[in-house]
Amino acid sequence: MHNGSFNYCNLPPWVIASRHFNDNPKPIEIQGVLEANRFLFQKLDSSSIQEERALTFNDFMSVKFQLHHWQDQTDGARRSIKNSYLRFLRGWMMDSNSVEGAVLKRWVESRMGITPTFHRARISDIHSESYFDFSVDVMKGSARTNAIQSQLDLLYHYCQYELGLKYPSAEQITLYRGTYDASEHDIIEQIDRRTQIVRLNNLASFTSDEERAWEFGSTVWKVSVPLCKVFFYNDLLPGSIMKGEGEYLVIGGEYRVCKVLCTVG
Repeated sequence: MHNGSFNYCNLPPWVIASRHFNDNPKPIEIQGVLEANRFLFQKLDSSSIQEERALTFNDFMSVKFQLHHWQDQTDGARRSIKNSYLRFLRGWMMDSNSVEGAVLKRWVESRMGITPTFHRARISDIHSESYFDFSVDVMKGSARTNAIQSQLDLLYHYCQYELGLKYPSAEQITLYRGTYDASEHDIIEQIDRRTQIVRLNNLASFTSDEERAWEFGSTVWKVSVPLCKVFFYNDLLPGSIMKGEGEYLVIGGEYRVCKVLCTVG
């Protein structure tokens, strides 16, 4: 599966998806988002408390996308406005192959130019039946909400803002991914017995807790993930989505993974 030929970022798709980018990451900016929402980020700068900044972000999203007016609308519009970015994050948590998961993967494809490799089934080509089925799920999910792609643009940049405060001197973070079938990923290169370069789906779940990763698979990978490729993490919006799970949603591509040895205590 090849990446797309264009995106809406300051860097081309083949750069963002490459293993070399992960070793030497650069900031990723989605075209026009920071400029169009300067007021939000200026407001965030005025607070030193994460919970206050999270409330500011939620309030801004509510006003910008009229999410607080859903009860005033007719049935169809009510469902569209009520189903905000939070609904899609929750949907991913329940099942990454849901229609909500498809919408998040399409956001990565659209903005970053990285095509999905799996949604319910392996996606080998954009002309394949599995890609068509994926696109159908995208259409079903997108019809449920108001400007979801733009909502996700802002969510990504807010996440990057908070990560910059949380890890002021870091470019990468160590995360773990558990899988029951490591062979479902494309192996690009076998470096040594435990280390490989694999192509991950264009959006994938990780955890910061090595022990928790074993709950999600019989194989656990240790991965150095660029902070700029983190789309969302569990305590970005305190108490709302993935509290206590240490989960990170990471933009995919080629990653160097190291198999963690299972120790029996």
